[in-house]
Order: sequence, then C-alpha cells, then structure tokens
Amino acid sequence: MKKAPSGILPIIAVDRRSSVPLYRQVYEGYREAIVDRRLRAGQRLPSTRSLASELGISRIPILSAFEQLLAEGYFESRVGAGTFVARSLPDEGTPLEARATARGAAEPERPGRRVVSRASEVLSPTGDPWFAGHGPFRLSEPALDQFPFQVWSSLMARHSRNPTRNQLAYGDPMGYRPFREALAEYLRTSRAVRCEPEQLMVVSGSQQALELSARVLLDTGSPVWFEEPGYAGAKDVLTLARARLVPVPVDEDGLDVSAGIARCANARAVYVTPSHQYPLGGTLSASRRLQLLDWARRSGAWILEDDYDSEYRYESQPISALQGLDRDSRVIYIGTFSKVLFPALRVGYLVLPEDLVPRFARVRDAMDIFPPTLFQAVLTDFLAEGHFARHLRKMRQLYRERRTALVDALTRELGDTVEVLGAQAGMHLVAALPERLRDRHIAERAAKEGLRAMPLSTCYLEDATRQGLVLGYGGTDAARIPEAVRRLRRAVR
Repeated sequence: MKKAPSGILPIIAVDRRSSVPLYRQVYEGYREAIVDRRLRAGQRLPSTRSLASELGISRIPILSAFEQLLAEGYFESRVGAGTFVARSLPDEGTPLEARATARGAAEPERPGRRVVSRASEVLSPTGDPWFAGHGPFRLSEPALDQFPFQVWSSLMARHSRNPTRNQLAYGDPMGYRPFREALAEYLRTSRAVRCEPEQLMVVSGSQQALELSARVLLDTGSPVWFEEPGYAGAKDVLTLARARLVPVPVDEDGLDVSAGIARCANARAVYVTPSHQYPLGGTLSASRRLQLLDWARRSGAWILEDDYDSEYRYESQPISALQGLDRDSRVIYIGTFSKVLFPALRVGYLVLPEDLVPRFARVRDAMDIFPPTLFQAVLTDFLAEGHFARHLRKMRQLYRERRTALVDALTRELGDTVEVLGAQAGMHLVAALPERLRDRHIAERAAKEGLRAMPLSTCYLEDATRQGLVLGYGGTDAARIPEAVRRLRRAVR
C-alpha cells in the first residue's frame, strides 16, 4: 500500500511492496514533481526527518534521494535555511528534461507511447557516473591489454578463410556442436559440473541466459529469492519478466537459506552466486549448499546458479559448482566468457537439466534462432589447443598482484575508515564504510577524480543495511593503484 505525506507538500508516495528501492521512489517522486512543475523553483522542502516521519520509513533512503537530487541540480542547500528546489530551474520543462537526458537518463516518454509498466522499474546504470567511461576501479573490466590477440587473430583468420557449410548456414538453437563438446569437457574437469554436450546451450552472456530461464520457468508474479545485496543486472532481467523478487540476506557464508524459507517457502526459483557472491564476495558454505538443494527438491523450486568470477581464487583452489552436487535436476547453471576473455565476445552458456532442453530450445529458436557460429568455432580451438588454460593461469597471477596492491593501498591510506570485504576471489572487492558516510555521495565525488567506484547501496532491493564502495581491480594496472587510492581518499574525506 502506498503512503503519502500528510503535511504541507503531499507530493510523493512510497510503496513498500514495490521492487523499486525506497530511495529511488523518493528520488523519482521529487524529480517528476519538479519536471511537471508541481514544485516551483525556490520552493522550500520538508526536512528529511519530518519527511521520514510522515512516510513512515527510515531517513536513510530519503538522505540518499536528497543527495542524488542535490548532485543533479534539482535541489539546492542553503546553510542554516534548509533544502529548496533549485532557483536556477527554467520556467519551462523542456530544458530541464534535456539536461537530464544529457546526463545519460532516458528520453522522456511522449504522450500516447505506451510501454510495459515494468520497464520503468529497470534502473539502467549507464547514466550513473561510476559507469560512465573507463577509469580505475571500473567493475567487470578485465585486463584487455593482456589478452593474446595475436593467437586469437590467427584462429579467426583460420576459420574466416575456410569456413565450413555448417558455419555459414542456419545453426542449432543450442549452439555449435564442436564448441559444446569442448566446453562440456572444460566444465567437467575445472568446475565439477555434471553435463553432456546435449545439455549445453550457448547464449550471448549471463543476461540472456537469465532471460531465457525466466521465459521458460517463471509466470507473472512468480516469487524468486534474490540475494540482498545482489547483482542489479539480474534484478532488471527478473523485474522485466514480472517476477516478484524476495530479498534474502547474505553473510560471509553466502545466501541465508533459512531466512529465505522463512520469507517465502514456496518460491518458484532462487537466483544465487554461490562461488563468489556478488557484490560482497562470500562463498556459499557446504551446509547451506546442501540445505538449498534439499529445499529445491522438496518445494519443486529451480536454482539459477550464476557461477560469477569462479575462475579466480587467491587463497584456495576454485570452489566446485553447486550444480555438481545436484542429484534431482533442479539447478540451471549459468556461465560466461566475458570477464575471463573480453566483454565484446558476448559468449555465455547454460547447462540445463535434460528434460528442459526441448523447452529452452523452442524458446531460443523463437527469440533469435541460434547463436553466431564464428566465435564459437574460434573458441573451440582456443580451448582445445590450450590457449585458454594458459591465459587463465596468467590472469590468476596478474589479478592476485593487483588485488594485493589494492588491499595494501586501502590499508595504508584508509585503514582507519574502511573494512575490506570479499578480497579472496574475483576481480573486485568491497571497501565497507562507516554508517555515517553516504556511499553514493562519495562515489559521485570519486567520479570527479576520474574513478569508477560503485556505491554498495545501489545493490540492495530494500533499504541498504551497509554503506560501501565496490572496487574493480581487473582492468587497473598495479602501478596505478596507489595513486588511484590516494584520489579515493580525498573523495572519502
């Protein structure tokens, strides 16, 4: 049920049942009121404390929303007087909307152009400063300059010069058979995945893998457990699929399965990153893995296992996939080559229970028929000839060095302020902040320093319980990290 403030400015309403975070509801409510001219330039706003009291919510999402509106120029703060609608706003709406579009926001909808209502709940990150362009700490960016492009170019030329008929004609919706054979062998030996080539479907990445899974497995309103905090990209896909996301807390042992059962025992599915939880970096413990599989077996739920960043562990051997423990065919395993090789490759994969293969194939055929064949043919040789294994060994060592450089620099420059989380694996870590600091505000200041630090609070479905910065180090040279952390210190302090 929505609740609107009863005071002098009955402008916004919040809905606790919505999958849209409360801070975003407050932000959108005030932004739209300004664009629509229901609030005028120079008009005084209620205090965050009084607004929180009237809406019946915490001050934290309101503070986050006000900080964003101040940063974007919709609000202005006057010392000793309070917060006001910015005086510099134009009299007509078009210039303001154009200014928002220039920041990366979507163009305002035109009258009469109807779109799916859920589309407005998908919060594309492209307009946020921590995703704009390149810079130290940008997430999901591998060391592109270390990729063996000479080898790759040679393999590309090999298949481009003499393509087979099968490589040029319409293909199998499941993907190029030789590639699936090579990939199945790799997954069996390196990830302990139980699969045959017939169970593998090649897709354009983990996003398409999740979209396909949602189309096949979920109905409108199907409840889905979702890690809290979790991956915003997966949240967007499931929101567009009209699933009902059920936030389930995570800790150092990964997803709290008991909490999930208490919140929604009859969920249709769960999205989980067991090998390296995004973003906090924990690993799903053995006892919770077995508990999750047992719950899925008893309830008939599906487990969507995103094997995120599983290739890189620095203090132990890689953790085996959850799918390898599944004896009841409840796990759909999702993987990608985007971060191990390069993002523009756009090759990912699903490992499906055998009885689901025909359904997934029919849906895939209706969507885009089949995946492009050339890169699959090249990857087949890249795997079979040992190039992939060599590159992976090289990257493990490189990312270990970059991780160590980042942890050391954070300890030296910000040791009394931040707590490092999730540094034992992957290509990012979290610098947890004291509750008194607002991570969005710090991330915006860091962006002005040329850094791309993502606020941890943006990963929550509900009110953020922690403040922090998610820092990628895969694409940042170790020699540049100390100076980048010094710039980050200026943003924090």
